[in-house]
Amino acid sequence: MLKIFYEDLYSNGMRSYQLIITILLLFFTMTDLSAQNTRELDKIAASQGAASQLLFSVDLHKEELIHPSDFERDDECIVRGGIPNFLAKITDGQDVTVAFIGGSLTQANYCYRMQISTYLQARYPSTKFKWVNAGVSGTGTDLGAFRIQEQVLTQHPDLVIIDFAVNGAYAAGMEGMIRQIIQHDHHTDICLIYAILGGQTKLYRNGKIPLHIEALEALADHYRIPTVHLGMEISHLEFQDKLLWKGDAQAAGERILFSTDGIHPLKAGGNLYAAAIARGIDKMKGLSRPASHPLPKPLVSSEWDIAGMYRPDDIADFDVKWGAISTKESKLKAFNGWFDTVMVAGEEGAQCSFAFEGDIFGLFDIGGPEVGQLEVWVDGHRVNLHKLQSDSFQPYEIITGDNGNTPLNRFNAYCNNRYRGQYDLIKLPQGKHEISFRISSLKADKRLILGPSQQEDIVQHPAKYDSSVIYLGRILLRGKPILKTTRKQEIGDMRPQIYRQG
Repeated sequence: MLKIFYEDLYSNGMRSYQLIITILLLFFTMTDLSAQNTRELDKIAASQGAASQLLFSVDLHKEELIHPSDFERDDECIVRGGIPNFLAKITDGQDVTVAFIGGSLTQANYCYRMQISTYLQARYPSTKFKWVNAGVSGTGTDLGAFRIQEQVLTQHPDLVIIDFAVNGAYAAGMEGMIRQIIQHDHHTDICLIYAILGGQTKLYRNGKIPLHIEALEALADHYRIPTVHLGMEISHLEFQDKLLWKGDAQAAGERILFSTDGIHPLKAGGNLYAAAIARGIDKMKGLSRPASHPLPKPLVSSEWDIAGMYRPDDIADFDVKWGAISTKESKLKAFNGWFDTVMVAGEEGAQCSFAFEGDIFGLFDIGGPEVGQLEVWVDGHRVNLHKLQSDSFQPYEIITGDNGNTPLNRFNAYCNNRYRGQYDLIKLPQGKHEISFRISSLKADKRLILGPSQQEDIVQHPAKYDSSVIYLGRILLRGKPILKTTRKQEIGDMRPQIYRQG
């Protein structure tokens, strides 16, 4: 497909490789993601729940060791520059750190992460491994670009394994993660792995790959990063009627049951994913020498190079209605892996404010039955919000004019009798901005949001839902914060006309 598209463009006189790739990436990321229907995307979003601890360990006495099969397909692993620095270290028995970053398949223990970690630790017994789990279920590469500095790069990894293929795989966000890793340390190796959804097994069987993965392959080519397609052996087994992609044990019979939901593999399915990674690592051995990874010009954008997340009390001012609580000692202890403390308020008008220079801000917080809505103020004016739905990156944009009050609602249908991590982003014109969040006096119709099938808990416990609490874990910025000590000097009395509403 790529070859045909290139030839068509060249026949029309277009000679710029950079422009061709950029057009392709924009096309892929704005196209309906292959085999990701609304029901599957809802499952992915709903999976976002509690945190895992950032560091994990492997007990070789308790874990089952996978045995990679003799499955062989040349394009299962594309080596490119490989992972030479990591392989040299483990071959020499040096200490290494391996970080996994992705969505729910990464966060869960046995979708592949624990199996491949056990395999490596058993194969290289003289190497001391440090393992990092930076998986956040139900999230994509946009949040990944904000998270990677705090959750991955502060651990100084030797190898970063990235998996967002079933979570939208927004190419610009992926490039932001890649570039941040290389900027942090030119000797850190990177490997992209591609999990799949059910309909994509047919694509692999026909010698094709999903469109959004083609977009990531263009990035991998540009940065000389190895990639592993996790679904090729699974596609082969399904074609031979030796694997059932989705079902239950009774329906599977003698076949391998991959999953019960069509997305998240059971342990047997995770073993197959891990086996593909193991085969890829074996293929990369000895094919390149340790080297510094160059940082070429961006393929899509360098905008995500400066994405980051910040502790709220480091960059923001809070009024007396807010307080800090330790998650470890609270009902939110399940989120301690992401937030050791959260800023909490529940009174109408409770305000926090900060300033930054950039074009995107947002919050990474905890949703639950009692959470409320936030009014958003930008440069001294309350703004109305509209969520973009164009592709896998879906920030809010500012609506100018008198369109009523549209607060940022922190309650959604996934908050039914449960707590969950969640995030939202708001896009602004590039520049210096003063931001304020204030708890709104308006309450969302939570019964309506939950819908007819989720009424039991809110009917039985209405008081639990009848409040407007905010649990703020991190502030997200695509840009740089303007610290409290210099805020007045840098911001002054700036009031851009774009936000005036009469």
